[in-house]
Amino acid sequence: MKEIPFEQITTALLDENKPFPARYLHRFSDLEPANLDLLLQAWPNVSLQRKLNLLEDLEDLAESDTLLSFDTLALALLSDPDAGVRTRAIRLLWECDDRQLAPMYINIMTHDESEETRAAAASALGLFIYEGELEEIPPSLAKQVEDALLDAAQHAPSALVRRRALEALGTSSRPEVPALIEEAYHRHESEWIASALFAMGKSYDTRWEKQVLSQLHNADEQIRIEAICAAGELELASSRRSLLDQLEDEDDLEIRREIIWALSKIGGAGVREKFEDLLEAESDDEEAEFMEEALDNLLFTENMSQFGMFEFEPGNEDFEIEEEMEDDESSSGESDR
Repeated sequence: MKEIPFEQITTALLDENKPFPARYLHRFSDLEPANLDLLLQAWPNVSLQRKLNLLEDLEDLAESDTLLSFDTLALALLSDPDAGVRTRAIRLLWECDDRQLAPMYINIMTHDESEETRAAAASALGLFIYEGELEEIPPSLAKQVEDALLDAAQHAPSALVRRRALEALGTSSRPEVPALIEEAYHRHESEWIASALFAMGKSYDTRWEKQVLSQLHNADEQIRIEAICAAGELELASSRRSLLDQLEDEDDLEIRREIIWALSKIGGAGVREKFEDLLEAESDDEEAEFMEEALDNLLFTENMSQFGMFEFEPGNEDFEIEEEMEDDESSSGESDR
């Protein structure tokens, strides 16, 4: 089919008398300069609610189709006059690791007039903390991001910004971070405990095992969800039995999904059997698809666990892997299980 001109899309966006056609949403992906110019020319005349709805729809679409990228549009909207637009633009850039974004986010986190936008920028900086730990960005940039977040986590006027900065620091190996997490955890305020648990999960440090396990049955839903997520992120085998038991009685769909996904990262005895039983009994297509995704993730976890059992010697890696696989096959006859 012939692609419609982009002018028709901007005209539809401006037409407040009709819903914006969902079939046009994919056209905002990888915008060419000429089309971006057309959109930005029309943008001031689009109602605020329509702008926000569009950006939320694009965010949902990006989550469901990873081949789409709305980075070009989102970058152009980081300086939009409206805080809601700026915040949603940051969310659209959630997985964008363009290095120019790091100093932009630091500036937004520090100076933007909107608390919500400052907090979103702090959260977004977490990606650069992670990449700094992997040495995928220059050490100077990694330090700049860490220093800015450490300062925000301790001194930002907004508690929300301080909490988001702490969460973003979760993956950092800076020695100051564990003490900040510990302090947040012991504040006895539900929002701070939830943020501390989030950071614990991102730390990949099992020093937090006791704290995470103690919150798996917390009456506060957000604390409990963060504890479940952290148990999965940390791959705490000690949480498996508790999570499997909770799965039996949990009616809340969101919490059930969090438990299932955490278990898919933990794996081990009884998890695959439980997942297969749930999939077989599931009548809802969407939930069945989620269970299939969880089973795929569980398979990845199981494969990584087996991979971790291999013994390597320099210069003899192939032999060791092949020998291990042959031993498994001869002893069990179930190498694919």
